[in-house]
Amino acid sequence: MTTNQRKSRNQKLNAFAPLIVDVAVPLGSYYLFKSAFGMSTFAALAWSSVVPAGRTLWSAVRERTVNGLAGLILVVNVVGLVLSFLSGDPRLMLAKDSGVSSTVGIGILVSVALGRPMMTAGLKPFLVKGDAVREAAWERLESGASVASADFRRRERAFSVVWGVVLLAECVVRVVGAYTVPVDTMVWLGSVVMVVAIGLGIGLGGALGAGPMEAMVRFEAAAAGEAAEAEVGGAELALAR
Repeated sequence: MTTNQRKSRNQKLNAFAPLIVDVAVPLGSYYLFKSAFGMSTFAALAWSSVVPAGRTLWSAVRERTVNGLAGLILVVNVVGLVLSFLSGDPRLMLAKDSGVSSTVGIGILVSVALGRPMMTAGLKPFLVKGDAVREAAWERLESGASVASADFRRRERAFSVVWGVVLLAECVVRVVGAYTVPVDTMVWLGSVVMVVAIGLGIGLGGALGAGPMEAMVRFEAAAAGEAAEAEVGGAELALAR
């Protein structure tokens, strides 16, 4: 395995790590706290929410940069925990999770309106795959230097719009469920709803944004390679003369 392949694999694993922490850990710890330790529903929900909030804060401290998505999630987690502790309502704890989705979804849509699609930071590593040639192709497409730049940026916006809309829809479903479905059922059902939403985001975002963008990056990289080869060949021919 080459260095670039290892780098690409690590980037993909790192991208999915937060999903594991935010879904698997809270779900497992909730039932552990409630069943094995006999905690109340509210206490189990509160303690199972600490790890995702801590993970987000730690990521911001470790990277020493303010990531838009991480910052939004952290703020909503903290506010939701405080409100839930004050009210003691386990259903509010469940609704808090949908608050994360709605806040992030709105943030993504606002970033598109401002011309800085928030989802681009997470998409780019998957498309350039740690390859310098593809990285350069991405930059040309992003900067407007390519004939395909306009379409590329349109697809980039579409990718973020899809995720923004999907997250807002997930929020509505989970809020309704938080106040209509039994709490113990909604704990695992909320995670199912989130996974389904992520699946929709990946599918629709891939069809409307990521897929065409990857094709454009690949084509731009190949065209740049051919141009470089032609330039070298022309230089060699000139020397031969």
